[in-house]
Amino acid sequence: MSSTLIAVLVFALVFSGALAGVAIRVPAHHRDSETRDVVKLVMGLVATISALVLSLLIASTHSSYEVQEGEVQQLGAQIVQLDALLARYGPDAKDSRAQLRRMVELELVRLWPEVRPEGGAVHASQYYRPAEDLFATVGGLTPTSEAQRSNQARALELMSTMGTTIRLLYEQSAGSLSWPFLIVLVFWLAALFLGFGLYAGRNATVIAALFVGALTVAGAIFLILEMGRPYSGLMQISSAPIRHALAEISP
Repeated sequence: MSSTLIAVLVFALVFSGALAGVAIRVPAHHRDSETRDVVKLVMGLVATISALVLSLLIASTHSSYEVQEGEVQQLGAQIVQLDALLARYGPDAKDSRAQLRRMVELELVRLWPEVRPEGGAVHASQYYRPAEDLFATVGGLTPTSEAQRSNQARALELMSTMGTTIRLLYEQSAGSLSWPFLIVLVFWLAALFLGFGLYAGRNATVIAALFVGALTVAGAIFLILEMGRPYSGLMQISSAPIRHALAEISP
């Protein structure tokens, strides 16, 4: 389900809760000051917890988003560095460099499905074979000098680091927000807005204020969901570092 649709549903539920609170006719014997004070205290508690949870979620997803953005930039630099090491190794590493370009194309499409490298579509069954073939090919090189031996060792070490980074990016791409957690949070927000409308006046100003409030919390949920899915949607991490690296290592 898209972040936009979820945010619209959250807005509808929260605003409906507010309208239900406004529509409820509270009996006269429930309108005394003591009852109002208890309701205000409970709504204050719910508001505090909801605000804390929303702020923590936004901070957490934003931090994760920035970390993954940094990992993508680092991966782009590592790709260029690996190609340079293979180029310095000599003509024997020509096949390895071609395999590297193919691997980058496949990983680019896996993380950003809307990106299509030159040469046609890429099939999911091809994702891991190029990386394995590249590691085997580089590991199978027979260095004839100390310089080649050093370049081979550094290339293998760099490929191991890149493999870990790529795997992390793939695992992080699915998002980590728990659906039960989100449902409970939306329930709190709907209950909170119902309480807001319970003793509010029935006029256009109140309805407009509740509308803006519901729109605000729905927007917060939208931001959380978008940053939690960093490789799709409106706020996706740019694939530019990988595309630029691919352009730089292309023959």
